[in-house]
Amino acid sequence: MTYGFLYDSVWHPPLFQETVRAANDLPSEIELQALWFSGAFGREFTTVCGRPIRIVQFGEWNRGTGPDFSHAAVEIDGVTRNGPLEIDPDAAAWEQHGHAADPNFRDTILHVVFRPSPAHRFTRTCDHRDVPQILVPGDLLDEALNRPPRETAIAHPGRCLQPLRRMPAASVERLLTAAAKKRATAKALRLQRVIDAHGPDAGLYQAVAETLGYRHNTLPMRLLAQRAPLHALQGKDAHAILFGTAGFLSPDLHADAPEDIRAHLASLWDTWWKHRSGFDAGPERSIRWRTHGQRPANHPHRRVAALAAIAGSWPRFRKLATAAPFRAKPVVDFLHSLKHPLWSRRHTLTSAPTTREVAVFGRATARELLANHLLPLARHQDRVTWREIHKIRTSQPNEKVKRCAIRLFGDPDRAAPWLRRLCHHQALLQIYHDFCLEDTTDCEACPFPEQLAQWR
Repeated sequence: MTYGFLYDSVWHPPLFQETVRAANDLPSEIELQALWFSGAFGREFTTVCGRPIRIVQFGEWNRGTGPDFSHAAVEIDGVTRNGPLEIDPDAAAWEQHGHAADPNFRDTILHVVFRPSPAHRFTRTCDHRDVPQILVPGDLLDEALNRPPRETAIAHPGRCLQPLRRMPAASVERLLTAAAKKRATAKALRLQRVIDAHGPDAGLYQAVAETLGYRHNTLPMRLLAQRAPLHALQGKDAHAILFGTAGFLSPDLHADAPEDIRAHLASLWDTWWKHRSGFDAGPERSIRWRTHGQRPANHPHRRVAALAAIAGSWPRFRKLATAAPFRAKPVVDFLHSLKHPLWSRRHTLTSAPTTREVAVFGRATARELLANHLLPLARHQDRVTWREIHKIRTSQPNEKVKRCAIRLFGDPDRAAPWLRRLCHHQALLQIYHDFCLEDTTDCEACPFPEQLAQWR
C-alpha cells in the first residue's frame, strides 16, 4: 500500500473535496495577488470564453491607483499583449469597484478572478473594450494554498494511537518516509513555480522571506520580497529599502526609538528617501504586519533585518543553497554566522539592547528553511539523495510538531524515536495535515485508523 493510495482510500469519494472547498471562504485579496505573482497557479489558462491564454510575464506590483500589476504580458491566440492586470476574488468586483468607468483601468489586458458571478458580466473598460477574464480553477487554488478545511489544531491523542502502537518500527518508518516524501515533492513543485516565473534567485529570496515570516507574518514577508525584489537591492542600501518598503521608517517610529537608535534610523531614512518613489505604496496597499503575540526574536523588525543581511551576502548564500551535491550543515553554519552591529543586540527598533548577543538568523530558523524549501528543491533537482536527507538530525520540535506527535502517538515520550530527524518532523506535519485536519468529527468517524491497520 502506498501513501497516496492510503490517502485516496480514506477520502473517497472525490466529492468530499468539492464539499470542503465550497464551505471555505477565499483568502484575502492581497494573498490571492501574492499567490498569483509567485506563479503558484501556473501560466496556462483558458478565458471564460474558452480562449487559450498564456502568462508571459507576471508584471510588477502597482504602487498607486489602478490595476494591481503593471507591465504584465499575456499571449492570447498567439498574440502577445502588454499592459496592466487586475485580480479580484469575485467576477462581479469589476463593476462593484467601478473599474468599468475608471480611466486608470482603460489599458487592462486581463482580469483574474477566483469566484464566478451568478450572472454573466461583460468586463468592459471606460472605452467599452472587452477585457479577457480567467477564472482560476478551484483545484489550483487548493493546491497553492495547501490549506486544510480547519485551521484549529487538536492536541489530544486520537484513535491512530492503537494501530501505530501495534505497528513494527520498520512499518512506522516506511509510513513516515512516504509522508515526508509527499510533503517534500509538493513543496519543491511550489518553489519551482516561483523559479519558473521569476528566476532561481527570486525563488530562493522569496523562500527565505517566507521562512522568516514564521507563522503570523508569512504573507507580509512574501509581499515584501515581491515588492522589494532582490535585483532592486543595491548593496548597502538593502536595509533602507527593505525597512522603508515594509513601512518601518515612519516619523512616529523615530520619536519612540531610544536615543542610540535615532542616528541609525536617520541614516536609513536618508537612504530610503532616494529610493522611495520606486518602492513606496499607497496606504490601501500597505503591508499589514502582526507585531503582538509572539516572541521578541520573531518580531518583524528582526526578520526584515535578517532578510537584508542575507541580501547583502547573497552570492555566498546562493552558492551554498544551489550547490551540487547539496550539504545542509554549511548552509546552517553560514546563516547562523550572519552578524550586524545593531541587530546582533536588538530585537526591535524601539527596544533596549540585549545583555548578550543574539543570532540575526537562528539555527532553528535555518533548519525551517532547509526543511521547507532548500532540501525539497535540492531533491527535486537531484542534488541530494533521500538517504542524505534522512540523516539530518534536528533539535527540540516546535509546538506544531509536538501537537502532531501527541495526536498520533499519545505523548512526546512515546513519539520520541520519531522526533529526532528533520524528515520525521515533516512527515508528522503531513499526516496531521492530510488526515487529522481534514476530519471534522474530532477523530470519531475518521476512517484513517482502520486503513492504517492495513499498512505494511
